[in-house]
Amino acid sequence: MKVYFIGAGPGDPELITIKGAKIIANADIIIYAGSLVNEEILNNRKIDADVYNSAFMTLEEIIDVMEKGVKEGKIVARVHTGDPSIYGAIREQIDILEKKGIECEVIPGVSSFVAAAAAIKKEFTLPGVSQTVILTRMEGRTKVPEREKIESLASHRASMCIFLSVHMIDKLVKELTTHYPKNTPIVVVQKASWEDEKIVVGTLEDIVQKVKEANITKTAQILVGDFLGNNYELSKLYDKNFSHEYRKVNKNG
Repeated sequence: MKVYFIGAGPGDPELITIKGAKIIANADIIIYAGSLVNEEILNNRKIDADVYNSAFMTLEEIIDVMEKGVKEGKIVARVHTGDPSIYGAIREQIDILEKKGIECEVIPGVSSFVAAAAAIKKEFTLPGVSQTVILTRMEGRTKVPEREKIESLASHRASMCIFLSVHMIDKLVKELTTHYPKNTPIVVVQKASWEDEKIVVGTLEDIVQKVKEANITKTAQILVGDFLGNNYELSKLYDKNFSHEYRKVNKNG
């Protein structure tokens, strides 16, 4: 038997992968990040499945439950929010399990940053605007390497997605404006894809006040960059004058 690390998606219970949903439906033991994962994800579980909320557990307690379950020949589903590879703290769990000879498999999921982009119908990689996406966070209780401070990353003027930082929106904007102009568009999406999703649109000049008025203090994705604007070049992919492997241009008319 093995432990399955599953990305439950951003919130909408239909945004989990089919593979992830099937594993949860067949799991004997489910350990889910209760502070973030929508509990509706677990609605199709077996009636006799043992369910644990990891929000109240330590790393050691989580590992103990996994190890005991695998030794008993049970299917163990470790359910994380979004995609587990982004701020999921799965590496520390997998390393311990592998040292114990326990096999693991990771099932990817839909991250909140792409769910936020979907909510506002925007594309991170607009031709002539940005072809780079930066996923990052502000330094809080978890330290950030000096080379990855917001002020440093902002110098690229790329499309930026900022996790776990809306409670520090004042400081964030101050650091962003060292390189982004004050009229740069910025969007804050709280609980992307949930029924109570909230979207605040503004610029670096006015977003702080708007976020405070909306009373958003956690569970929000912050998107910033010119990709949120309306000026961009058309893609070459469908350009009638641009040839590629599947479509040749007849230059003779």
